[in-house]
Amino acid sequence: MRVGGWGYPPDFPFRGGWGTSAGYADFAIHVGLGEDVRVLVVEDEERLAGLIQRVLQEERYDVDVALDGARGLAAALTADYDVLILDVMLPNIDGIEICRTLRGRGLTMPVLMLTARDGVADRVSGLDAGADDYVVKPFAFAELLARLRALSRRRLDPPDANRLQVGDLVLDLVRHEARRDGRLIELTAREFALLEFLMRHPGQVLTRNQILDAVWRYDSNLASNVVDTYVHYLREKIDHHEQSKLLRTVRGVGYAIGP
Repeated sequence: MRVGGWGYPPDFPFRGGWGTSAGYADFAIHVGLGEDVRVLVVEDEERLAGLIQRVLQEERYDVDVALDGARGLAAALTADYDVLILDVMLPNIDGIEICRTLRGRGLTMPVLMLTARDGVADRVSGLDAGADDYVVKPFAFAELLARLRALSRRRLDPPDANRLQVGDLVLDLVRHEARRDGRLIELTAREFALLEFLMRHPGQVLTRNQILDAVWRYDSNLASNVVDTYVHYLREKIDHHEQSKLLRTVRGVGYAIGP
């Protein structure tokens, strides 16, 4: 339930220094012991940044905060984080450029973007720059925590190199088979490649350009609607007779797979 705009009441009890510049003398603040999950929050609204930090600390995450883009990028490049929570609109360096820089340096920590309610272009740009997921402001903290847990699991749980699974859908990369609740699904080579790409990023919204680059990488002249066509083919084979739908369309952005 969203309360007081951000998911916690306006009079949520902060400790001394929340919402002020006091205590933010360096680029980041290290708090709590957590449970082996280190999170960097890059957000220039001091009160919101402090609130996110406090809520995550209560959930036993180990949290650092940076209040502008330059300090956030410096922190991400010099410390080992499991997840990055990154606002799009930041002073000095915006969140999209930070994400693009991190991916260009080979850093693979999951990135959760914070975007404005009407920022569809920001969401698409962020995902194209390498972000894994996004939350739209104003958000409920229950949603933020759920997405953070999913990204943390993706980072900490080593995947089976020969098998992908999302819900009751299993993709065997050795046998080149797809099964839903044990039912064999016949796929073409392109459908299999598309499904594999989606399942390697469960819960992540993937743009059409990302999918084109990954699945049709040798044919850059294809129109983006070929993605829509093949997603339709997959949906007919995977979801058509199922009560629980796995393939999800995010209008104006792209596609995601998840239970």
